Amino acid sequence: MSVQVPARPGQELASRQVTETEAWSRPGVRVLVAGIAMLLIAIGLFVLGFAEGPGGAGPVTAIIFAVLLVIAAELAFHGLTSVVAGEARVVQLFGRYRGTIRAPGLHWVNPFARRRPVSVRIRNLETAVAKVNDADGNPIEIAAVVVWRVEDTAKALYAVNEFAKFVAIQTETAVRHVASSYPYTSRGGELSLRDNAEEITQQLSAEIADRVRPAGVSIIESRLTRLSYAPEIAQAMLRQQQANAVVGARQRIVEGAVGMVQLALQRLKDEEVVELEARKAAMVSNLLVVLCSEQATQQVVNTGSLYQ
Repeated sequence: MSVQVPARPGQELASRQVTETEAWSRPGVRVLVAGIAMLLIAIGLFVLGFAEGPGGAGPVTAIIFAVLLVIAAELAFHGLTSVVAGEARVVQLFGRYRGTIRAPGLHWVNPFARRRPVSVRIRNLETAVAKVNDADGNPIEIAAVVVWRVEDTAKALYAVNEFAKFVAIQTETAVRHVASSYPYTSRGGELSLRDNAEEITQQLSAEIADRVRPAGVSIIESRLTRLSYAPEIAQAMLRQQQANAVVGARQRIVEGAVGMVQLALQRLKDEEVVELEARKAAMVSNLLVVLCSEQATQQVVNTGSLYQ
């Protein structure tokens, strides 16, 4: 005896999702010409029927045919739908999805079907400036711009409610999540929002694309348009950055000065210019003062011996 395993809710939802298919349609120009011809013939029959006057079968038959032609022409005109470049028409008949027309031009579909326009052009979405705490807990302000377009018109209309608003909300959620997952500045080799913009934007694009996939939307590109500390800590973090820059600069200066002093002492020793064994410490101190000083040093002329 076989046992049937019930499907999971996610599998049932996936099986019920509507995906885009091509709708049935016919060239609309031919139908337009046929409708105009039927309308002209109907007008001629009306004129002929009323001209002969009542009392015969001919006028009644002409008027009946004229009415039928008018109805047929109306159905022909009502089924016409024009599709411009960059726009698609979703065909819906009695509440059911019947396909999508993407080819630009004049088409004729079932006159009782509803044709819903969906733009498939490339769109830009710029998020509002959001205040988020980064991975270190520092409040930052961040905003992004996302380039996207509709790939599956059926999912865009039937899978979510107002797909444009859905994309905007999911984009803002992804921006907040990425901003809170990384520090503003690097703490030693790891990714940071400021120093690894390319990697961060790639991850942001991937996360946004995953979030908006149920709506049949594809993400072309995403970029951070604003990234800064929040005003309440901007001055403090600026002073910290300035202090770090000063410390780094002083370290480079000291390293360079020590190298220059070592080179000077080695050259004096190799060329035997003067013996500095007794006064080497004083000379090293004087050289370091001259090289590491932020201001110009004053020259002193020694008129006595070397050690006075």
